[in-house]
Amino acid sequence: MKTLLKLLLTAVAVMVLAYVLPGVTVASFWAAVIVAVVLGILRVIVKPILVFLTFPITLVTLGLFLLVINACIIMMADYFINGFKVDGFWWALAFSLALSFLQTILYSMIEKDKA
Repeated sequence: MKTLLKLLLTAVAVMVLAYVLPGVTVASFWAAVIVAVVLGILRVIVKPILVFLTFPITLVTLGLFLLVINACIIMMADYFINGFKVDGFWWALAFSLALSFLQTILYSMIEKDKA
């Protein structure tokens, strides 16, 4: 149940960011849900492979290259989804940073207090 809620919150965040960032467009809420699903799949399957292959450069840049990997994953999602468009690498980077920030805020609202 919590996974489905996180998926819907990510879709809402994608819609908000598409409204705020002029270089990102989403056709509909269902396209945003598909973006959330595809991003989740790409983060689970592709991101570990990219992190492994680029480990030396990630180490040299003290982890900042992970931002580039996240932007590449956003651009892969743009390639696979018809209703989702990102206008280039810099918009993908901005979208990735803003999405991570929004997800942190939204996910913290559904986490139960453990204290």
